[in-house]
Amino acid sequence: MTSYNRNTLIENLLDQTEIILKKAIEWQMIPHSTFALRPTSESWSANECLQHLNSYGRFYLPAIEGVLIRSEERDSSTQFSPGWLGNYFAKLMTPGIGGKPSKKMNSPKNHAPKTIIDSRLVISEFIDQQEKLLALLNTAKKFDLDTVKVGISIAPFIKLKLGDVFRFVIAHQVRHIFQAERALANAGVVQEKLKVISLTSLDRSLVLFY
Repeated sequence: MTSYNRNTLIENLLDQTEIILKKAIEWQMIPHSTFALRPTSESWSANECLQHLNSYGRFYLPAIEGVLIRSEERDSSTQFSPGWLGNYFAKLMTPGIGGKPSKKMNSPKNHAPKTIIDSRLVISEFIDQQEKLLALLNTAKKFDLDTVKVGISIAPFIKLKLGDVFRFVIAHQVRHIFQAERALANAGVVQEKLKVISLTSLDRSLVLFY
């Protein structure tokens, strides 16, 4: 299994989050009627994609912040070695070629959008979450990504390495940002496709898309 240089991993995750944040800021200019338009009756709108991500962010961001507050700063380790389960979840979320999901999955009911909310509010919350995620990634530079553990949303008693949780959260965001882009393209919005950054030169689980 690939081992990552800790600082390189965090910097690349920071870069990816910055790109996602920039995309969300641009989306503030899109009318609600367009942002909330579903491509089909069975497909999510961009609005619903961000609602879904916001739901996960409400769990993971406080969970990550909590463990960092309770953990001792340890920056002696320069490497991060993914756990088998955390690596599986991160890979599972990673989009395939062209941004399409490599494997389709049903979202848990408690994280599925139930109604359309004003897109301005949805995007604003998502932007706030990206800014919080950036702050947490920067804070994590002082900690050992292997020893700090975070519970997962579907079963908080199952704890994954902090590095894997960051990888999962951001890969999950990339997956649904691509989905939101497809919904907006169907609604006639012309946009630059999300740029996805390879985590390291050794890891090809994420490739560059334009």
